[in-house]
Amino acid sequence: MIESRNIEKERRRSRGAGSNETGRFERLSRVEIDDGWEREGEAAFKTEVRLEVSRSAITKNTSPDVSFDRSINPYRGCEHGCVYCFARPSHAWLGMSPGLDFETRLVARPGIGAVLARELGRKSYRPATIAIGTNTDPYQPIEGKMRVMREVLEVLWAHRHPVGIVTKGTLIERDLDLLAPMAAEGLVHVGVSVTTLDRNLARRMEPRCPTPARRLETIRALSAAGVPVRVMASPMIPALTDAELENILTAGREAGARAASWIMLRLPLEVSALFRDWLGEHYPERAARIMGHLREMHGGKDYDPTFGKRMRGEGAYAELIARRFEVAKARLGFEDRLPALALDKFRVPREPSAQLELF
Repeated sequence: MIESRNIEKERRRSRGAGSNETGRFERLSRVEIDDGWEREGEAAFKTEVRLEVSRSAITKNTSPDVSFDRSINPYRGCEHGCVYCFARPSHAWLGMSPGLDFETRLVARPGIGAVLARELGRKSYRPATIAIGTNTDPYQPIEGKMRVMREVLEVLWAHRHPVGIVTKGTLIERDLDLLAPMAAEGLVHVGVSVTTLDRNLARRMEPRCPTPARRLETIRALSAAGVPVRVMASPMIPALTDAELENILTAGREAGARAASWIMLRLPLEVSALFRDWLGEHYPERAARIMGHLREMHGGKDYDPTFGKRMRGEGAYAELIARRFEVAKARLGFEDRLPALALDKFRVPREPSAQLELF
């Protein structure tokens, strides 16, 4: 019998990760065993969703290199299946694999809206922009059925709370009836990630995301509705997608994006091995060059998690991409940043009362 880290292509079709290795906190590990028998007709990895009863909605962070201190995650795991996703290691905390489990064994959090309303109503609460989509995508395919993001957005709008959303999901267009009036009140902005304009590369790298062209249409729809949009050329992958930087920014600007940003590819913990396996399968001729550039930017390692360095890397190559970005941003007329969101319109949720109001 032959042990294999990667799982047969047919069984993982339309998925990003090639393996499903045990999470780092588990005592026992699991491996695929080739016992010589053909697996023809064996079911592919299907999406499973379990529900979580949330005790809290808002997650706080103190990271000095991000612009927000609180966020909400409507889902754990992400069906989009982006092989490079830096959130994959979070699935290990659930006793699952950051590989295929991350994109096939999802956790939805229905009812989180009521929990959020209670948290917003606490006497100690002070409003500040809540970030959504900074870990897993709130508009991944299961949102169409579960509507957890819709639930959160309804609470935020009802209480005039500011929110910043990041997504690759075109399902966000469904919520324009909420996003447009929120934008008119200065309560929302959206970042849309466009990693590549190459449809074939996107299909391999982000197998269940909308196509790049379709994401640009989402930027156009949001902008037409008055929602401030930032096009995110993220992550930039050296020697694979970085040559597209200017074209991505140009396409985003033409679609109506007002601001732009970029982040270098990040490979924390289990993501490094998953990405290297993916390169070996899809781009073996470029693998050494890509990883060489990344290690050059991270002090000889696949990734350096140091605050202030993890998003961009260091060295000549990282500086070149940063300079190209600044030149293109100025040429295309992007704003330095999207307008600050309004904090003074927040309405504190009121406790339900058994007494009828007279006025």
